[in-house]
Amino acid sequence: MNNGINPFLTIGYISKSYFCNREYELKVLKKNIKNGINTTLVSVRRLGKSALIQRLFEDLEEENFACIYVDVYACANMKDFTETLAQSIFNKFPQKKGIGRRFFEFLQRLRPVITYDDLSGKPEIRFEFIQPTAYEHTLRSLFQFLDSQQIRIILAIDEFQQIADYPEKHTEALLRTIIQTLKHTQFIFSGSKKHMMLEMFNTANRPFFSSTQVMGLAEIQEDKYRTFIREKFAEHKRHITDEAIDFILSWTLSHTYYTQVICNGVFAERKKNVELEQVKRVCEEQLGLQQLNYMQYRSLLSPIQWQLLIAIAKEGWVTEPQAQGFLKKYNIGAASSAKKALDALLDKEMIVSVESKEKTAYRVYNVFLMRWLDRTF
Repeated sequence: MNNGINPFLTIGYISKSYFCNREYELKVLKKNIKNGINTTLVSVRRLGKSALIQRLFEDLEEENFACIYVDVYACANMKDFTETLAQSIFNKFPQKKGIGRRFFEFLQRLRPVITYDDLSGKPEIRFEFIQPTAYEHTLRSLFQFLDSQQIRIILAIDEFQQIADYPEKHTEALLRTIIQTLKHTQFIFSGSKKHMMLEMFNTANRPFFSSTQVMGLAEIQEDKYRTFIREKFAEHKRHITDEAIDFILSWTLSHTYYTQVICNGVFAERKKNVELEQVKRVCEEQLGLQQLNYMQYRSLLSPIQWQLLIAIAKEGWVTEPQAQGFLKKYNIGAASSAKKALDALLDKEMIVSVESKEKTAYRVYNVFLMRWLDRTF
């Protein structure tokens, strides 16, 4: 498909033509939906959760499902959540016919404040209730409206772990109570804070315990990504060497976002034949663009946190961050201090932990930051 669009998207979703693999995950999600099972999707940020959901929606809507995506990352309380849900429903259905017309009439009864964006002209919905319980009633009504329509609804709520930090501490219990009464609406709960998501859905005293099938999202298999990259260049009458592709996937750890950024940059240079040296130059240019941002991190971290971050970056993966050999090699100090620094870096999402049956490994969360630290210090 040679339509002039750079095939390596770094934001958004266009169509399945620009989407790499995830065949297994799509199969599981479809199976769950068709068998009445809600799914929890967990991965680190920028690995492609949102694009996977949009790719799933593209197939489901061909089978007459109504698919609604709700991003609650910026929602700080139940008011925000309620408004975001209402806005997402409003944006999904055309106002002048069918469900859209019915929803607009229903919405009017809730007495929203509707304003219009100065630039886009699109309507924006707010609720200005005095009593906090009014938001609970509105939230319940929104879900019940969806469930009362004569179609199957799939609702994907992204960054769902945010509700755990709302000042309304009963939000989890309220949502679980509402959701379990719905008969025609299914859910995908996705999130990037792994420990929070797993606690919400795997801890016995939490409302959502054992209410979904939990699925982790890993990096795309290298052989699949390698084929995708090669084919996208070939579709535009270009060639990229296997050596160049292998370097990209190794340098980015096959992490979707970082791989797409580098491939996008390489493709943008419009060379007919792409070799290793060009890829390396694009990688260096990308680090140079980010350098000012990365230097600021130093002032946000304590000296030991900064030193530990550099050490983990240089090692790539660290399985024993309190081992004497590691601490001595990078002049980090006592194991107890290293443990506190490690916990702080995890909390700040500067590093990420990856568990397996055998061990837990740590790496710098941002792959570009990892490469910059390794190169610079």
